[in-house]
Amino acid sequence: MTGDCNHTLNHFFERVFPVFSLCLDLIPPGACNLLNSSAIYANNEVNLAEVDIYGFDYDYTLALYSNALNTMIYNAAKGFLIEHFRYPEGILKYDYIPNFAVRGLHYDIQKGLLMKIDAFHYIQPGTVYRGLNPLPDEEVLELYGGTYHVPLEQDSGFYGKGPKVKQFMDIFSIPEMTLLAVANDFFITNDIEYDPVHLFKDVSEAIGMVHLKGYMYKWVVQDLDKYILRGEETHAVLHKLVSSGKKLFLITNSPFSFVDKGMTHMVGEKWRDFFDVVIVQADKPHFFTDCIKPFRRLDTKGDLCWEKIKSLDKGQIYKQGNLFDFLRLTGWRGSKVLYFGDHLYSDLADLMLRHGWRTAAIVPELEHETKMVSTGRYALNLTWLQALTGLMERLQTHRDPESQQVFLEWQKEREELRIMTKNLFNPQFGSIFRTCHNPTYFSRRLCRFSDIYMTSLSCLLNYDLSYTFYPRRTPLQHEAPLWMDQLCTGCMKTPFLEEMSHIR
Repeated sequence: MTGDCNHTLNHFFERVFPVFSLCLDLIPPGACNLLNSSAIYANNEVNLAEVDIYGFDYDYTLALYSNALNTMIYNAAKGFLIEHFRYPEGILKYDYIPNFAVRGLHYDIQKGLLMKIDAFHYIQPGTVYRGLNPLPDEEVLELYGGTYHVPLEQDSGFYGKGPKVKQFMDIFSIPEMTLLAVANDFFITNDIEYDPVHLFKDVSEAIGMVHLKGYMYKWVVQDLDKYILRGEETHAVLHKLVSSGKKLFLITNSPFSFVDKGMTHMVGEKWRDFFDVVIVQADKPHFFTDCIKPFRRLDTKGDLCWEKIKSLDKGQIYKQGNLFDFLRLTGWRGSKVLYFGDHLYSDLADLMLRHGWRTAAIVPELEHETKMVSTGRYALNLTWLQALTGLMERLQTHRDPESQQVFLEWQKEREELRIMTKNLFNPQFGSIFRTCHNPTYFSRRLCRFSDIYMTSLSCLLNYDLSYTFYPRRTPLQHEAPLWMDQLCTGCMKTPFLEEMSHIR
């Protein structure tokens, strides 16, 4: 019997070992140059010829900000923790860590843990941080009752704010995540007893104070060149749309004085001529669900007027309001409207699910992600990772000791490859789009709430306004043998497909 097993194993290895040497051959020519950060990617088919009205958020949509703004927000909020909430001054020694956190992470409020969760509500091992240090997987399992799964009732709700776990979906939340990690780290390393729930509340309020007290607005307005990026491209996009006869509108939570300064910097003093409707301090996402709060008109000085709003007129500035009155007054409904925003919940979710608008997500992180995916190192790692997974899947049917030993070695190598691939994007949390093999919770929401997504608004400049975005049909697991080889990322026929078909 042992002889038969060895013969089978030897025969198997004779066919397996050449696979690694073929990995480079399996990567299609030019594969590392296929992705373009200036492209628009489609989750759903969108024909721009059918879109007559284009709507926009302001922050991180019309206006893209430099990373220097995150540092300012972090430092100001850290100061509020000490001055307003009387936190120890030792926290001041922690400088901002630019590449520590990524968007889309979850935070366990009661346990004080920052982590990445996949589309199936499972924590990705190796991405759970208490303070600035990763938590061992064994401790994570112990904390969550022997599983990596986070139950739905604990997880973030529809707008990313659950009772016990919050998801950080806003780009502005990156300095908040960093400050949470830093504050936790200070208390832990100094052996000071604290309640993680109080810390979370205090940090959230400190970050909120930066915005509510107008500090962020003041910094940006004082140095527009430093903080606002690619303003000339925003101007070009608006000009292209208006020149093609499209109607434009703006719905933002920011105040008019701030938007006016930024738009004047990017587009010019007559920037309002581009827009048919301008709404500021809209209070999204409540703007999309509240049907009571009325519109108020602002005069040329930015002061509130008192008349009842019976129409939304070009050249005027409106405050607050609600989407139901917006739809009634404009008649802009359904798929002829395409709205752009960076926040999947506050900007896009309600518009797609409740009102049938087309939605476009601005994802600045795509620039870095596509750059990493386009490297030869990533292509080779992923190809061998896929091949190794396929080999393990087949080898597991061999129960002899030699095969089991090889399986364990491959399992270890597979885990090393996963870590190497993760670290290409971010050493702590990896890609914002993927865990080890599943999409992230962020990625799931991106696909659900946006028809198309892109790095910045300027990507529109690369397309004709009659262009149709077609999503690529990606194979379901049961369709995979009919499609691209799962053993590798190339287009060759799956090795051992005939033999695998007999496995039950």
